[in-house]
Amino acid sequence: MFQSFDVTSTPQYGRERADALRASFDALGIDGFLVPRADEYQGEYVPASAERLSWLTGFTGSAGVALVMRGQAVVFVDGRYVTQLAEQVDGSVYTGGDLVGEPPHLWLQNHGPKGFRLGIDPWLHTAAEVRRLEKALATLGGNLVFLPYNPLDKAWTNRPAEPLGRVTIQAIDHAGELARDKLVKMAEATAKAGADALAVTDPSSIAWIFNIRGSDVPHTPHPLARAIIPADGRPLLFLDKRKTGIEPEAYLTQLADLLPPADFDNRIAALAAEGKRILIDPDQAPFALGEIVRSKGGTLVEAADPARLPRACKNSVELQGSARAHLQDGAAMVEFLAWLDGTTPGSQTEITVTKKLEEVRRSVGERQQNPLKDVSFDSIAGAGAHAAIMHYRVTTDTDATIEPGTMFLIDSGAQYINGTTDITRTVAIGTVPEEQKRFFTLVLKGMIGISLARFPKGTRGCDLDPLARIALWKAGADFAHGTGHGVGSYLSVHEGPQRISRLSTQELLPGMILSNEPGYYRPGAFGIRVENLVHVLPATAVEGGDIDMLGFETLTFCPIDRRLVVANLLTDEELIWLNAYHAETNEKIAPLLSDDATKSWLAKATAPISR
Repeated sequence: MFQSFDVTSTPQYGRERADALRASFDALGIDGFLVPRADEYQGEYVPASAERLSWLTGFTGSAGVALVMRGQAVVFVDGRYVTQLAEQVDGSVYTGGDLVGEPPHLWLQNHGPKGFRLGIDPWLHTAAEVRRLEKALATLGGNLVFLPYNPLDKAWTNRPAEPLGRVTIQAIDHAGELARDKLVKMAEATAKAGADALAVTDPSSIAWIFNIRGSDVPHTPHPLARAIIPADGRPLLFLDKRKTGIEPEAYLTQLADLLPPADFDNRIAALAAEGKRILIDPDQAPFALGEIVRSKGGTLVEAADPARLPRACKNSVELQGSARAHLQDGAAMVEFLAWLDGTTPGSQTEITVTKKLEEVRRSVGERQQNPLKDVSFDSIAGAGAHAAIMHYRVTTDTDATIEPGTMFLIDSGAQYINGTTDITRTVAIGTVPEEQKRFFTLVLKGMIGISLARFPKGTRGCDLDPLARIALWKAGADFAHGTGHGVGSYLSVHEGPQRISRLSTQELLPGMILSNEPGYYRPGAFGIRVENLVHVLPATAVEGGDIDMLGFETLTFCPIDRRLVVANLLTDEELIWLNAYHAETNEKIAPLLSDDATKSWLAKATAPISR
């Protein structure tokens, strides 16, 4: 199993570990310390050796920050994790904070004591974060203290070793562009920005630029590495050679000089000492890196990582590979759903179905000669009330029976060499209440709204987000997460800068892959989410229109549970879309299925719906 069901949250140690952290405050000259989820590479998914937030508080979500002060402590999370936070941390030690509405810098500005001295590890925060914190603390007459070491690391006994995951080559058949050509483009972008060298600190960009994949963090093929790409000269790749075999090392040494990761700081310092201008992304790179450049006399050129947009805008080879990966994954999902539908209601648990889904993905991968490399994240398998926990992770302690008369939500994804998938289906187990069907249909209307959208050049994710919510808003409901996130090409299942959310100001560009996943969650009762992946199509003419419009093409093909659809709540256009989607799903997926019984199930699951 790629997924573990072990209990990893340790709230029982929350008090003693917070007290151990506080015991270091006097010696460090601070009144509080900020503990982010991010690691030194600013990643969402981090190795066990960098799970500082989880170790300290017990909270295991992928987004959060803890602020530990002398007299109180706050863990800030977004709407996805409010319920999970309450279950995973000791409420007598930590209170919950709003990571979106009142993040740490605003919380300090509103509630922090005068003269507050906040300590941070400068390798765990970006320059943009530091600026926000400094501005907030200035209103209190306080200051930010950059610590020479992380006090948590001194208190953390039995800390796991840093990972040494193997590196593989992402062949041109899947990458669609040679690494040497990407390096030329990075050097050109560096020169255009007026810099002498580019510091690449995002493992996703390293993987994309050099056409390699790694295995240092769970479920995401990132190699934890950094690079320096000069505007004129040979690139330097800081990657532990213990991660490379003979072939990857020979491949990489044709592209760059391979150096130990520990040499990165010194090489940056040496360039700065020569007066070089170094390009760093202030939203991605650790603040400490910029301080090295400044302290050694170099010039910091702050600009977006020039690999981010090209990586997000998939080329034709990447899009074709993703489409094939989604058809294969769709076949696996159909086999899984057909199996689930054939079981006796109440005979399965969240863990047994999660294991079955991975087993089916492996089996279909072998049949299609495109093996399952990993899951793209821990499956969210929520029965009944557990589905209302947006990022629920089933463990041996929480495993619940999937009872008849309830809805079951399964949000899962896979990593294949030709693409990354992410799909959510909510299905009926037996007969469910009409109210739940109504909310399911309202969520479905939002998903269809995004699928049908046409929009002009310059449209941002925040502009489209209301399309997924309007049906729920009219019913007096909403959901507390973004409508969609970017997805990589056999990379991270959460890829920026593209999103569909209230906060996303990134223009949507052709080739970007995004999720389309509105939902509805009633705590303690039920949860609903329906998710497909889509990619942005180039602008084309609209019959009778004046302006060429972009749109979306759906990548995911898998039945949407017809038993939960209230047809009278759908408009004609929505019903036409759903029936056409189901017809296309049957056409594309049936040839990939292994037996007639599953094909028969698919035909029924995709039959037209009428009012």
